Amino acid sequence: MEKVVSSGLKLMQMQMPKAASAGLLQWNALQMQQVRHRQTKHWKPEFKRLRKQKFIKIELPNFREKQEDISKEEMRSRMKERGVLPPRPWMERPFHISCTGGIFEAYVPPEGDGKKSFISTTGAKQKLEFLEKKSKSMMAVRKIRSYEESFNTDEFEEHAQELYISAHTLMAAKEKYKIREFVSERCYPEMMHNVKDKTIRWRFLQSIEPPRVVHARCTEVITKENQFAQVTVRFHTQQMLAIYDRFGRLMHGSEILTKDVLEYVVFEKHISNEYGKWRLHDKIIPDWLPAKQPAPITYRVIEEPVEEVAKELEAGEQTKQLESGSEQQKEQLAAATSAQALPETSSKPTLAI
Repeated sequence: MEKVVSSGLKLMQMQMPKAASAGLLQWNALQMQQVRHRQTKHWKPEFKRLRKQKFIKIELPNFREKQEDISKEEMRSRMKERGVLPPRPWMERPFHISCTGGIFEAYVPPEGDGKKSFISTTGAKQKLEFLEKKSKSMMAVRKIRSYEESFNTDEFEEHAQELYISAHTLMAAKEKYKIREFVSERCYPEMMHNVKDKTIRWRFLQSIEPPRVVHARCTEVITKENQFAQVTVRFHTQQMLAIYDRFGRLMHGSEILTKDVLEYVVFEKHISNEYGKWRLHDKIIPDWLPAKQPAPITYRVIEEPVEEVAKELEAGEQTKQLESGSEQQKEQLAAATSAQALPETSSKPTLAI
């Protein structure tokens, strides 16, 4: 570039006069810097190698190529290069078991529990069975402590009562997202069933007897390492419940009257899971308990048009009056007609003979 510029200056000096050449040389002395006008070249050539490493050449796949035309060996070599495993003939999807589907070895409550009544023969047998099964509950509590060292039945009873109150208050408030922290996936649809279009007033007043752990069991699901624990707690409390339908009519309970409630609630925890929580799982309803009466169901009453009914009643009354009319009314009508006919005959002129 410098050689080209210098040769151009020599030619201009030979053609132009000396006076003009002196000023031109001074102006060209200022413009003798090296300048590149091409946009593809970088202004720092020293980092050329590093800039080259920034770009990666990618072999684009041939989309027009058919899979049938590729041989098995070529496909195997390509998959080896890309580090891709061959596809399996079956499809596997991971799934998570967060809770069990029911109660295993459910607790059988003694007959007449919570009442001042004489114990029947079946109730005595159940109490004997409870003493026999108490050893199994102790073994289950020991197994829960192997996973959760701080587990204590006395502390758990208070924690279970808190879970029970919070789950029912959220159910009454229809908090369908917050309630999932206190209720298992099996218990959620049973608690939230038929809650829509209803107003629920529920209040926990006091506990008549302190809550007591009466049953505990552990079981494995699929593998021995996947352990679930269930603890049954007896609650004898005083509550208030009132349910109103969508029209504001009382369906069940009362907001003034309180009732003594005896319940056996099952709490479950995935003890193999490090982040597992105790949640309300189910309620045990004994066989000897009498069946509850269904709540009254409201229907929409279709109103009939009043005008048509009134007209039909009036027509019926008129026919009855005519049918039950006395003979005197008929005679009066006949006399009236004859009286109208007599003056017409007497008013005609008579001829004298």
